[in-house]
Amino acid sequence: MAWRPGLGVPAVVLMLCLLLHLRASVAQVGSQGLGCPLRCDCVPQQRAVLCAYKQLSAIPEAIPGDTRLLDLKGNKLRWVEHGDLAAYTRLEELDLSENAISVLEPNAFSDLRSLRVLRLRANQLKLVPMGAFSRLANLTTLDLSDNKIVILLDFTFQDLHSLRNLEVGDNDLVYISNKAFLGLVGLRELTIERCNLTSVSGQSLSYLRSLTTLRLRRLSVAALEEQNFCKLGGLRGLEIDHWPLLEYISPHSFQGLNLSWLSITNTNITSVPTGALRSLVHLSSLNLSHNPISVLESWALRDLVRLKELHLVGTHLVQVQHYGLGGLRQLRLLNLSDNDLVTLEESSFHSVNTLETLRVDGNPLSCDCRLLWILQRRKTLNFDGHSPVCAGPVEIQGRALNAFSDSALFDHFTCQRPKIRNRKLQQVSAHEGQVVSFACRAEGEPTPIIFWISPQRRRITTKSAGRVTVLPEGTLQIRYAQMTDSGTYICIASNAGGNDTYFATLTVSGLPLDAALVANRTYYVGDLNDTNLNDTRVFLKFTLDLKTILISTAMGCITFLGVVLFCFLLLFIWSRSKGQHKNNFSVEYSFRKVDGPSASGGQGGARKFNMKMI
Repeated sequence: MAWRPGLGVPAVVLMLCLLLHLRASVAQVGSQGLGCPLRCDCVPQQRAVLCAYKQLSAIPEAIPGDTRLLDLKGNKLRWVEHGDLAAYTRLEELDLSENAISVLEPNAFSDLRSLRVLRLRANQLKLVPMGAFSRLANLTTLDLSDNKIVILLDFTFQDLHSLRNLEVGDNDLVYISNKAFLGLVGLRELTIERCNLTSVSGQSLSYLRSLTTLRLRRLSVAALEEQNFCKLGGLRGLEIDHWPLLEYISPHSFQGLNLSWLSITNTNITSVPTGALRSLVHLSSLNLSHNPISVLESWALRDLVRLKELHLVGTHLVQVQHYGLGGLRQLRLLNLSDNDLVTLEESSFHSVNTLETLRVDGNPLSCDCRLLWILQRRKTLNFDGHSPVCAGPVEIQGRALNAFSDSALFDHFTCQRPKIRNRKLQQVSAHEGQVVSFACRAEGEPTPIIFWISPQRRRITTKSAGRVTVLPEGTLQIRYAQMTDSGTYICIASNAGGNDTYFATLTVSGLPLDAALVANRTYYVGDLNDTNLNDTRVFLKFTLDLKTILISTAMGCITFLGVVLFCFLLLFIWSRSKGQHKNNFSVEYSFRKVDGPSASGGQGGARKFNMKMI
């Protein structure tokens, strides 16, 4: 356009702006009328058509053929038929979430050969027919979560060779067919959650050879069996969360796995599954939070030599035993927050030198010498912004551990060595079957733990079951004493400040002879610690010695011989009283043949023989 002298410079600028605006308006009208559906927004630079939450009841018309992203989320679509999307062969991402789709026809998406992401979350699907995802060889992400799917049929995903991420959670799943995952050779991540599954099928999971992450959340599974994950050799991470019925984990549940991280949370297991963890030698992170594990037993994690992170949050943990963390040579992070720990002793660790982050906040900690090792490292040890707080003694209650000065450490963080109060020598003699007790009480700060050592060098504690045990106050009790119980017993009172010892002697003798006859009828009552009250047993035992056997035999022989002699005497007197020839008598008898005609002919005859009485 040529400039004319009659127009000023501002007028020329104004005309240029109006011209540019007119061109933009024409381009927009052309785009809305020819290349973008009504009620939808188009982004030509991204080749995206955005029709989310537009109250659409059908797939809109006039979608550009080169569209790569189609967002139909939050509409009223009820089905997808074969051919509805046939014209959009360049489509790479399709979002049909939050609609009312209840039916997927076979080959519904078969024309979308370039499709990589398909989202069908929050619809009304109850069944995915075989072939619904046929020919989607390039699909990498599929979301079927939050539907009403009851069963996954065989071959449902057989054509999805490139699929990497599958979401099937928040459904009504009760069964996954053995070959449902057949064809998912490239699947890396799988999430199954909020379903009605009561078991995990090892057969169905066996086809997921490339799986690296498996998340199983909010299921009704009661036990982990040996064959659940045996074919998942490439699995690196496993999450088991919110299985309220899970109480048992088989020792071979994780056999064959090469996990880097494992999370078992919000279940009902009451102890660390030591047997199941034994094969996970490459595990670097373990989370057992929110399980009712009250005690971390000695060497429970001994095989996890590469473990760097351990989380036991909110488990109601009351004690970490001596070497409870034994074997963890590379432990960097330990999270024991929100438990019931009174202390955490240095003896619980394999080595504290590798520890970088420690969380023990939310525990009723008693600040004494058992926590001194933490105080000595408080300037270099990372508490992750949650410094532990003292719950006792009263004079320092509520103070954070990192608030103490160096000079105050040994004023408060001290322990009193145990001292056994009554040291009077106990020498007890008892007979077999009696009950024997040895008292042992000690004082100290913190409260000492009392245990005994038997003459056979066996450790006896309050947890020992059987005839010999330790009562809560420290008394050693031996029920039904036996001669093998004889010897010297050692009481040991121990706390973080040291030990104190005390000796007691027991001599058990056999029963005297007169009592032995009574004791032969011995009553053995079932140990109430080992059996139920209804299972109380009583055994009667009778024995005979040699003297008793000889006397009984002699009396029996004399009685028998006396009866025989008396009978002979009677026979002799009777025979003499009848005369000398009366000692002979004859017996006459006849026999007959009853089974033939001669029986009536008298051919039988009589026979006679003589007997003489001697």
